[in-house]
Amino acid sequence: MGLFKKNPFGHYLFLKKWLIRIAGGMTHRRYRGFNELKIEGSEIIKNLPETNVLFISNHQTYFADVVAMFHVFNASLSGRDDSIKNVGYLWQPKMNIYYVAAKETMKSGLLPKILAYAGSISIDRTWRAAGKNVNRQVKMSDITNIKKALDDGWVITFPQGTTTPFKPIRKGTAHIIKHYKPIVVPIVIDGFRRSFDKKGLRIKKKNILQSMEIKAPLVIDYENETIPDIVEKIEFAIEQHPSFLKVVPQKELLDKEELNKKRKW
Repeated sequence: MGLFKKNPFGHYLFLKKWLIRIAGGMTHRRYRGFNELKIEGSEIIKNLPETNVLFISNHQTYFADVVAMFHVFNASLSGRDDSIKNVGYLWQPKMNIYYVAAKETMKSGLLPKILAYAGSISIDRTWRAAGKNVNRQVKMSDITNIKKALDDGWVITFPQGTTTPFKPIRKGTAHIIKHYKPIVVPIVIDGFRRSFDKKGLRIKKKNILQSMEIKAPLVIDYENETIPDIVEKIEFAIEQHPSFLKVVPQKELLDKEELNKKRKW
């Protein structure tokens, strides 16, 4: 890799690689040490194409969720099955992994700006800004950047656009799926809300069992399925459909570990 080679967003790949290595080394014990990350389905990662893959996931913290995915994806590509043992897998990380994040979040400090350089597609949220509800149109440049990232590699998105559970799926994700026809891989995470603060930068509690389940790609009829059809499919895939509230009441905000304890009682 040349020192001055850039990705489609103008980021120097040499610098990005070192940022991923350093950040990965600093955060590894958050998922294998202070806490333990249980992984299921990572073999799916190894069989995905190099580009046009969209990961959809529920969301529990601003940064810890996506950092964990960087660890799991690279570990899987290095031959580890459902494990992030030995952080050496980050020596040659996959350089074309991107994630969708709110622009105001990624400009909120030095660390977010560093994380943004590592792979953020920063967008202006159409429904919320500066802690207030807004109503503004989608920027076409944001959609173009997501398409650019899909053409170059993999994109992680959190289609609810918030860390609050069981909030509606934003239709923008469904439009991207229908128009750009990526392979859509659902991920369900748990335990991050209990182990980290809301930003996902500070460890709130140790010895928490975190979980990440990577599911098989969705079967989608891109031509005939409607936007509401795709939205509902996303809701079920990432276990955020209202029917799941019957299992985990929203007011209790239980993760799977707590739910299992209640069942044992």
